[in-house]
Amino acid sequence: MSPGPRRSRRTRPGDDPVPELAKKMRNAPFEQDSNIYTVGRLNAEIKAVLESGFPLVWVMGEISNFRVPASGHFYFTLKDENSQIRAVFFRPHNRHLRFHPESGMQVLCQARVGVYEPRGEYQLIVEVMEPQGIGALQLAFEQLKKKLAAEGLFDPARKTPLPVCPQRIAIVTSPTGAAVRDMLKVFQRSPYPLSVTLLPALVQGQGAAREIAAAIAAADQLADRFGWDLLIVGRGGGSIEDLWPFNEEVVARALWACSLPTVSAVGHEIDFTISDLVADARMPTPTAAAEWVVTRLDRIHRDLRQVDERLTRMAVRTVQTARMQFGYVRDRLPDPGRRLEDLRLYLDDRMERLMMGLARRIEQLRAVYGRLEEKLQAVHPARIIDGYRAALEQGTKELLLAHKRQLAQNRLRLEATAARLENLSPLSVLSRGYSITYRLPMKKVVVHSDDVGAGDRVLVRLSRGSLDCTVNEARDDEMPGAGAVSRRDGQRNP
Repeated sequence: MSPGPRRSRRTRPGDDPVPELAKKMRNAPFEQDSNIYTVGRLNAEIKAVLESGFPLVWVMGEISNFRVPASGHFYFTLKDENSQIRAVFFRPHNRHLRFHPESGMQVLCQARVGVYEPRGEYQLIVEVMEPQGIGALQLAFEQLKKKLAAEGLFDPARKTPLPVCPQRIAIVTSPTGAAVRDMLKVFQRSPYPLSVTLLPALVQGQGAAREIAAAIAAADQLADRFGWDLLIVGRGGGSIEDLWPFNEEVVARALWACSLPTVSAVGHEIDFTISDLVADARMPTPTAAAEWVVTRLDRIHRDLRQVDERLTRMAVRTVQTARMQFGYVRDRLPDPGRRLEDLRLYLDDRMERLMMGLARRIEQLRAVYGRLEEKLQAVHPARIIDGYRAALEQGTKELLLAHKRQLAQNRLRLEATAARLENLSPLSVLSRGYSITYRLPMKKVVVHSDDVGAGDRVLVRLSRGSLDCTVNEARDDEMPGAGAVSRRDGQRNP
């Protein structure tokens, strides 16, 4: 559908309600009660006039300021060289849009004129949108193709090689279409055993894309159970709308996620879909995909026959060569009886020499054994153990004496150290009549008379117990006496 800009209502020239309303307001006599509008009333009447006067119009322009909040509604401005108008495309309508609008895109919108009374603003409420200059489906195809290419779904390096000898095949297509019948005819003509499993799915119309994607996912999950080694996804020819499910993103991602080698066989040779780009291989038609399988099996069996023939010829030549070599060796062998006599004489001679050599070796070993026995007596273990025992007892005595001397020295050093620590202990100093003074309430040690002032509370720590005191006077002299500088004003160093 590509209609040009027009109004859908039927009006006559000069029948525009807006000028009529203005004329009515200009010519009406002033009345205190009826002709003075409130802002709300004025906006309400303008809303009624505009929405009834422009129920559905076609507007062409360029999209700008396009945004999509979390609600899913499309908000944008539609403009041309001279004017612009705000527009909204609500989610219940825009979710059926096949392409994605963008700022800068020229579009044709079918919309109603709506007025937002609280602000007195009017806008277009879009119900249908089509791109200008390129079909909506073609634009959606290019947008999805660009998106998936950027994600690497078309990367040849990620494609799975097709099996060398496909024998268990799964097919995702319509169970009632011509495509499956054509493929089964090709497979039935094949002389080779084939296992073909059909996973039925809608291939056009509402919900077809999701059924195809679900069937692909099921094939991937059941592949190990049924031993499938190839998945063919396709349908026969049709219009671009008929083939469109194979251009949907959900089908493309299902193909990309499938671990089975996949073949896309959609439409005719001139048809090209997103599935063709994502699948591991593309065949121009479903029949071509089936013929590829049969041709592949033909080639494999032909190659196997050739290999079998070559192996047979090689085996025949090998047997013939072995027979010739056996005859040659047999003719060159000497008389077996004479050869056995020579071997017997040779063995007798070797046996006699061996016995003489063994006798000499035994005598040598006996002499060596006698010498070793004499040496072992000199180093008998009992003698060695007695010597070690005496040395161990002597070493033990010396070690005990050294340990006692070391303990005595350590005890003397410990007592000397304890005495020095006792002399340095603050408690020892306190026992000689000294004390430690803390300024309350912080319990800060007082080391100088400047640290306290008259009236401060102090805690005096003694050798036994403590005193809670109040300062009457702070002086700078070391002992009470004349000439001391006193402070009675309560001032002190902080």
